[in-house]
This record gives sequence, C-alpha cells and structure tokens, in this order.
Amino acid sequence: MSDADPGLFGPDSVTWHLHGDPMMWVAGVRALYLQALHPRAVRGVMENSDFRKDAWGRLLRTADFVGTISYGTTEAAEKAGARVRRIHSRLKATDPATGERYGVDEPDLLLWVHCAEIASYLQVARRSGFPLSDAQADRYIDEHRESARLIGLDPEAVPATAAHLVEYFRTTRPQLVAGPDARDVDDFLRRPPTPALLVPARELLWRRVANLAYNALPPFAHELYGRPAPPPPRVTRQLAATGHLLRCIPSRVRWQLPPGHILKAMARLGPDTRPAPYKLRRQEAILNRPGGAQQSDGGDSTRWRNPG
Repeated sequence: MSDADPGLFGPDSVTWHLHGDPMMWVAGVRALYLQALHPRAVRGVMENSDFRKDAWGRLLRTADFVGTISYGTTEAAEKAGARVRRIHSRLKATDPATGERYGVDEPDLLLWVHCAEIASYLQVARRSGFPLSDAQADRYIDEHRESARLIGLDPEAVPATAAHLVEYFRTTRPQLVAGPDARDVDDFLRRPPTPALLVPARELLWRRVANLAYNALPPFAHELYGRPAPPPPRVTRQLAATGHLLRCIPSRVRWQLPPGHILKAMARLGPDTRPAPYKLRRQEAILNRPGGAQQSDGGDSTRWRNPG
C-alpha cells in the first residue's frame, strides 16, 4: 500500500499522531470558548447558524472536517476545503458595534478562528502529557498553514511557529471582548440543551469537559469572561489526569466512533501507519542523535503557557 495517497499530512506528520489523541475533544471546546471572544467572528456564527438548536450537529461537522483533512485522501481534503469556502463566501453578518455588514470569510476572521483552534489543540495536548518537543510544536503549527489554505487563507500570512503565534495573540488581544454572543456561547457550553433523560449525564460528564476546557484558557480569556479559574499548575494536573484516563481507553475502541477517519486511513495505508505518541518520540530520538531526544514534559514548564 506504499503508493496509496497519504493525504495532506501523512503518517510522518505531527498532525497525524496528535489528532488521534482523545484530548482533542477537550481542545475543541477550548477553541470554541476562545473563538467566541472575537465579536465579529462569533457574530458570524450566531447570524448564520441555529447554534442552540443544532450545536451538536455543528460540533460533529467540525470534527468531521478536521478528521477529513487530517486522515482523508488529498482529494477528500480539497473537496472539504472547497465546500467550506463556498459556504463562507455566501454568508454575511452585522458588526455588533458599528452595524457594518461584512462577509464571514474576511481573512482576519478566518485567521482568528484558525489560530484559536491550532493553539487550543497544541496547548491542551502538551499540558495533558502528549509528548511534543518545542521543535515538533513548531512543526505542527507550520503543517497547519496547509489547513489554513483550505479555508481560504494565504499560508504566507499564517503563523508558522509558536513564536509567531504568540505575537499574533499579542496583537489581536485588544480586539477581544466577552460580549453578549460570547456569553451565549459560554452559557450553552456549560448547559447545552439535552433530553430530560440525559440531563444527569450532562451534569456528570459534559459539565466536567466544559469546565476543564474553560479552565485551560489563557488568563486573559478568564478575565474577559469574568469567571475565575484554578491556578494554571492545578489545571495542568487536571488535564494530565484526564489525558491519562482517556488514553487508557483502547484506541481501537475510541476510533470506532463515526465517521472512523483513522480506521479508514489505516485500511488505506496499512496498519503500520497507526497514530501513536511513541512514534513522535522515536522521530525526535533519530533527529537528535547522538545526544538523544529532547524531552517535553507536557506539564508545568513555561513551555505550554504560550501561545494562546
């Protein structure tokens, strides 16, 4: 199967291994919290989708898109990107502060959504113990200039390293505010509408996921939302404990969840392409011979504090 299409990233990429980690669900919720702090970006969502009535569908569609571009064929990824660009090109929203009508595909808005997502994936993964060196973190950010291209951005205008991402958040920070739309998102994520029979499960499981995702936000986001969070070292320990628990679930069980992108990729490319963190450690060891691999603690170092 060596001639099979590896897709946009392929089994040798950081993305291939990182996006198979179960903590990506927590990271995705963190990204929603962060994205909602940009008034124009979140207004575009509120005006063009029935967020409260179809929020689960929206989350699943987003997960499907990420899975397709991460593990699908090049053709499938390109089609998914074209579909997103086509939808965005038709959508308009009204600036909540000025009343200006604007397109939701403005590059500044697309860039915010992209950076908030990539930063969230990277932050949650590393703080929860996923082994990534600083060089691999930079490589991951650089890889996703390709996903930025798919949604309509010029890859040259997208952060390519952690340092670039830190600078992006620094310059974007003055535009952020927890307005009414952001508070609607916060309220939904804390108490999503569910059938009466599932309310106990929501309180037991979902509330913990949402709280952990919120706590994992950068301090400036907590300040904007006006809700405190535990000290960062405690949050890192919570993320690490959750990551350890979720990773105890066999990957073959986790990957059975539809639409099964990872299993389809392994069927296409062969079982030796199975995503696994130890493969990243092995790559790092090879690159760093004879001195050995750099070790990433994924925990209480200053490394995870930035970007975003």
